[in-house]
Amino acid sequence: MIDLQLKKRLTGAGGDIFLQIDCQMQSGEIVGIYGPSGAGKSSILRMLAGLMVPDQGFIQVGEEVWLDTSKGINLRPQHRNIGMVFQEYSLFPNMTVLQNLEFAMEKGADRKLTKEMLEIIGMRELADQRPQLLSGGQKQRVALARAMLRQPKLLLLDEPLSALDREMRKNLQQYILQFHRDFHLSTLLVSHDAAEITRMSERLWVLENGSFVYDGEPNLYFT
Repeated sequence: MIDLQLKKRLTGAGGDIFLQIDCQMQSGEIVGIYGPSGAGKSSILRMLAGLMVPDQGFIQVGEEVWLDTSKGINLRPQHRNIGMVFQEYSLFPNMTVLQNLEFAMEKGADRKLTKEMLEIIGMRELADQRPQLLSGGQKQRVALARAMLRQPKLLLLDEPLSALDREMRKNLQQYILQFHRDFHLSTLLVSHDAAEITRMSERLWVLENGSFVYDGEPNLYFT
């Protein structure tokens, strides 16, 4: 179970938004977050990751409390077992594909897993290439693989495929679903694409005016 309670005043182009979230998701779920630009979707992921601090909040993942502002608890991002993938690939340009993957692994972890991951994403022949020589789809596969190698309790995806063409998006959607199943992840996906959320998510949260106005099956909302 993941328990999420957040309050945060956000300032955007349209003025202030008071974000007030109180929700739970089950371990193993893929939940899509949908809503207009500037509604605070990315801010929710950033607060989960520890990159933004709410005005008031509580986050518990399994038995571990990541944040409790009433008790002064706020785990640093590196102490939260998360994987994050954004629209920007955020790969280290001075490292090869293999080095980017190895960097994500815990000390003492079995390095064989990186080679297995290269096979899964079809990048074994490009292991020694640097990111600037890769296509957008290849970079995003590396970013996804790097997030998976952390074997996170929670995978956060913020519009990770929006810059890619339709065929590549479809292929990488399948990678994400495979990773989700194989690594027994809990996943939050922010997307503006109704078809993407419907294909990938089993549950949908719709964010409007600072709170979730819908919590249910994507198919029922988008029909």
